Amino acid sequence: MAAAAVPAAAQPQKPRAGTVYHVAPSGKDANKGTAPGQPFQHIQRCADVMRPGDTCLIQSGTYPETVVPARSGTAAQPIAYRAAPGAQVTLSGTAPVRGFAPVTAADVTEIAKSDPYAQNSAFSDAVAAGHVYSTGVDLGSDVTTVQVFTDKKAGVEAQWPYPGLDLLAPTLRYAAAGSAEATIADPALTRPAGYWDGARALTGYWYVSATGKVKSSAVGSVTLDAAPPCVHKVVPKETRYALAGKIGELSRPGEWFYDPAARRLYLYSEDSPAAHTVEAKTRTLAFDLVAASHTTVAGVGLFASTIRTGPTSTGVTLDGINGRYLSHYTDITRGTTDCGSTVTRGVADTGIVIDGTHNKVVNSDLSLSAGNGIALRGQNNTATNNVIHDVDYMGTYAAGVAVQGNSQTVTHNTIRRVGRSGINLQWNTVEGLAPGKDVIAYNDISGYARLSLDVAAIYTCCSAWMMGTSIDHNVLHDPEPATTSTTFGISGVYADNGQSDLVIANNVGWGNREGTVMLNGLGTGSHNNGVYNNTGGMTLFYVKEPGQSTGTKIYNNIGTIRGLAGATDGGLVLANNLPAETDPRFVDAAGHDYRLAEGSPARNSGIALPGINDGSTDPAPSLGAYQYGAPKWTAGASR
Repeated sequence: MAAAAVPAAAQPQKPRAGTVYHVAPSGKDANKGTAPGQPFQHIQRCADVMRPGDTCLIQSGTYPETVVPARSGTAAQPIAYRAAPGAQVTLSGTAPVRGFAPVTAADVTEIAKSDPYAQNSAFSDAVAAGHVYSTGVDLGSDVTTVQVFTDKKAGVEAQWPYPGLDLLAPTLRYAAAGSAEATIADPALTRPAGYWDGARALTGYWYVSATGKVKSSAVGSVTLDAAPPCVHKVVPKETRYALAGKIGELSRPGEWFYDPAARRLYLYSEDSPAAHTVEAKTRTLAFDLVAASHTTVAGVGLFASTIRTGPTSTGVTLDGINGRYLSHYTDITRGTTDCGSTVTRGVADTGIVIDGTHNKVVNSDLSLSAGNGIALRGQNNTATNNVIHDVDYMGTYAAGVAVQGNSQTVTHNTIRRVGRSGINLQWNTVEGLAPGKDVIAYNDISGYARLSLDVAAIYTCCSAWMMGTSIDHNVLHDPEPATTSTTFGISGVYADNGQSDLVIANNVGWGNREGTVMLNGLGTGSHNNGVYNNTGGMTLFYVKEPGQSTGTKIYNNIGTIRGLAGATDGGLVLANNLPAETDPRFVDAAGHDYRLAEGSPARNSGIALPGINDGSTDPAPSLGAYQYGAPKWTAGASR
């Protein structure tokens, strides 16, 4: 008997052959029926027509657009947006600003009708010297989101002190003697009484960067409308500050001033702006992938824009992204008095934002962000083999990689020059998904703590049970605090305010005030943490009261351990750590080669911890992060 025919609808479907669409700045978009191989002018046209399995191949050029895919790919047939071989592709968030004309003495007189301090100011002097230009342009009503570029380099809003153009190394002023509560005293404040009234103020002290307004000002002082949140005081010699929002300060290279009421941009320039490319940020996103899944974006550049995925996104890959000026804002506090909202400004929603599940950012170079390089939200997402630098220039809890959610993987990244931490590791659950541990491993982090203290290269807080999260094989070195305070600590890994169930192992650090690892049991206690085989010392504090650190084990470490007095009273167990007075005999400590020399007393001295200190050619494991005789592990990106 012949087999029954399978209904057509039930027959297996063959994957469709993917179509390759092309995009070039000289292409055309008008014809919806553009044939494959005939290029579109805009990437969005690819996004409008592509189906699972299709590829959008992008030729060299700058594309000022936000791409919103009309549909997702599938696991078997992802959609891809790729730079063509050898192409230099940039998606830009800016628009050109033109029509600049010299500002004249008559213009200054007119400006002085609403701001009398514009006369006889540094601004009026710069006008007289022929260095100030202006043009009419609508950049919105919020000055704190305005960003202006000249020849692809960001300028700075006119302010005092003039910060310079390195966003991670601004010139800083500190509150002087006589400062208290909401008043900043400083004899260098020589502007007339009332000059700074209504100005915006940026302050930084301890772990808090904040913004507010000047309520009143006099020669030698300004008083804010409220003391900085969290710390609720201005501290002499330790609170840094800057003042902006006054046209009278527009007098230095790279500075600009925007008047939102008049919709007018003023620019300081040594020659005519017409001789340069002047642009302003007008859009946030290059790719809006909030509703997309199984989509790849590869080999493209981002300028003054970024990429985000959404809570339902899965299978998104961002590969080989070269992103500059990913996010910008200068208002941290946003009118709130809530401490948590202030210090976490930008943590969840700046930089490349990865939400959803099983998405990844790989092989990318990301820089110049007021907030993060990458935000990992959701669950089971990955950041691997990226170079991330010059981010968090507002000095909040944003980071090179801000890890939220859980079950996230951050490995083999090089992170340097950040306002606070290289990796900020928080713990959140995702509704409907079983939580799991994070893996933070083989990262090379340096130049952290530039604008905030009480921090670490890898910082985690507060009162969370971390389900065995592993922080291992990281090289954490050479913090670069620009602030003058020496009161607050800097470490390699910092488990702050009661973090528990962490494995902190095989990390190497140098140049850190508090050593490679710091535990703070304040709050819920530092419980069930395993601190194993780290090199570079550590600090233990608030782990000294009964029951404060039960289950925590500190084994096989090399380096000075501070805060030992009373630590075991909290339940903490220390064993087989090399005494501080014993020379570990490294191969080349001066050159930061912390492998063990043949005669090292750290050989054959460790407690065996399978999966932690395997690999020694000796009968027993070594102390420290490198097992004797084993191949030397390396950290950081390979690109």
